[in-house]
Amino acid sequence: MDIEDLRTFVEVASAGGVSPAAVRMGISKSMVSRRLLRLEAELGVQLLARSTRGAALTEAGSTFRDHAAKVCIDIDTAMEAILPAGELRGRLRIAVPLSFGPTHFAPMLAEMAKRHPQLHIQTCYSDRFVDLIAEGFDCAIRVGYLEDSNLIARSVGPIYGKLVASPDYINTHGSPETPDELGAHEALMQGTEAWQLRDGDRIITVRPQGRFKADNGTALVAAAVAGLGIAYVPDWLTHEYIAAGALVPVMTRYPPPPAGAYVIRPPGQHPARKIRVLTELLVEHCERLSHPA
Repeated sequence: MDIEDLRTFVEVASAGGVSPAAVRMGISKSMVSRRLLRLEAELGVQLLARSTRGAALTEAGSTFRDHAAKVCIDIDTAMEAILPAGELRGRLRIAVPLSFGPTHFAPMLAEMAKRHPQLHIQTCYSDRFVDLIAEGFDCAIRVGYLEDSNLIARSVGPIYGKLVASPDYINTHGSPETPDELGAHEALMQGTEAWQLRDGDRIITVRPQGRFKADNGTALVAAAVAGLGIAYVPDWLTHEYIAAGALVPVMTRYPPPPAGAYVIRPPGQHPARKIRVLTELLVEHCERLSHPA
């Protein structure tokens, strides 16, 4: 019995169809279908009831799925144990934020792939909230303030940010000096989020308002440069604009508390070695990026 046929069945069962499983695995739908047919022929039972809406597990498929998933995990663990020290193989599927993932995390992921020629890295860049379990990701890199969940998180470094606006905006609307004054200004936000600010040892939470919203930090920076309002974004995205005079820090007496960068993974007893290696590389990477020159 081919282990790749087992893996494919587990992916289809998890994804709910051939097409989403093919996307997860980075292979063609025809290859997924061939592997499923080969596995069913070898077992002599139908594992999936296929329709135009997807693929549903048969009774035999439901029984077989958990056993197949355990076999795949055991094989991965065994193969990892006999690899030469430091060598990685298999697939690593990662969800990464779009705002600065391609510029700040992509070089590190490319370096990881270069160091481990047998490792297949698939990266999805998006600022939307990715459901790791439902969408079949091994882990995600997330930036910001971590919300409670059943996922396991490992902090890899602090993320510093500030409130910024363009000189034109400040000349026209003035610069807020206190959190209470923010209510009179246009805020550039991702949604309806609250902003946290420090007043000494005290944390103040404000809920600003604004007409321009975007789910991408780079877009918020562009709006701030255009003079549309005040943005609260990471220093990674603004330090070049501040150095050039296109943006100016505001309310510096009330700096936001540091957020964080995290590696998030589904719950389990032990993270795979490839996730541990990724986490260690990110710790080193974030140390270099936290205080840009």
